[in-house]
Amino acid sequence: MIDQASGLRKMQELQKVKVIAVSGGKGGVGKTNVSLNTAIALGQQGKRVLVLDADLGLANVDVMLGLRVKRNLSHVLSGECELDDIIIDGPAGVKIIPATSGSQSMVDLTPSEHAGLIRAFSEIQTSFDVLLVDTAAGISDMVLSFTRAAQDVVLVVCDEPTSITDCYALMKLLSRDHGVFKFKVVANMVRSANEGQQLFAKLTKVTDRFLDVALELVAVVPFDENIRKSVRKQQAIVEAYPQSPAAQAFTKLAKKVNDWPIPQQASGHLEFFIEQLITH
Repeated sequence: MIDQASGLRKMQELQKVKVIAVSGGKGGVGKTNVSLNTAIALGQQGKRVLVLDADLGLANVDVMLGLRVKRNLSHVLSGECELDDIIIDGPAGVKIIPATSGSQSMVDLTPSEHAGLIRAFSEIQTSFDVLLVDTAAGISDMVLSFTRAAQDVVLVVCDEPTSITDCYALMKLLSRDHGVFKFKVVANMVRSANEGQQLFAKLTKVTDRFLDVALELVAVVPFDENIRKSVRKQQAIVEAYPQSPAAQAFTKLAKKVNDWPIPQQASGHLEFFIEQLITH
């Protein structure tokens, strides 16, 4: 515990990191696309970005970018290597921490394994400005752990009843049980800016009535056939088709992220992120 606390203090002295969790409840809403394209757009704008693939059972960040992974988080938890040893290079200087695909053991981490994952973060040597956590779908304990510990929670929602319902369920849990009351919303795969605004209005109509939360619409990402093309090419759309409507939306979102403040207190810094995960 002393060594761990020392590591946390060292992180506090050396790094002030903007920690952003990207979630949404339902699968299939384009969450990983939002995570990766925002991260790469931030990298193109000169930020040092680390992406954590926090879908510990069905990892797909490396697959979407066509990256070869030799070791992943399971090797860190087994003690075979350090977290720094598994970080791989992505586009635009973005660094990626790959998770495991198809491993039930990574989904059902024991408390000691969870603590080991957090200790690994406290010892990381890589310097960066933004840690972007791409969570799994659903409302598992791991999803709740990462989202409640981040400084900013970005929820990706599309214009489907199940997406809105699942997004609402996640906000309800986080606000009722974990003290998270502010959420940033990305309206994804919409036909127009007006449709994005209407989708946000549907969500706020429900939350205003039943939850004590504050929502902010931070991006409207249009439905864009180029996204499908870029996925087939295993590239992010901001690189493959930078002038496309969706790529432009992600670039605008990244510029907004640059303006999100890091509080002067610990909240939102990486050491706070780690401490929050340990606490819970």
